Amino acid sequence: MSAPVIAQKEPISVDVKEGKSYWWCACGQSKRQPFCDGSHQGTSFEPLEYKADKDRTVFFCGCKHTDKKPMCDGSHQKL
Repeated sequence: MSAPVIAQKEPISVDVKEGKSYWWCACGQSKRQPFCDGSHQGTSFEPLEYKADKDRTVFFCGCKHTDKKPMCDGSHQKL
């Protein structure tokens, strides 16, 4: 697999908690989007850790084509 699977063409909003780590799915195959469920096993993809610096709502990339991994940068609008 050379390109990630497009999980969805919009960002995924998540309420994160300060100090907690979240593991973003980079391959697009996870059934727990936007988070990793291990579906990348056997591929060249690895999940990416996001550690929340404060309680807030963030927008994780759903299309997996962002240049600002793991956050949405609007790349889905060009797919």
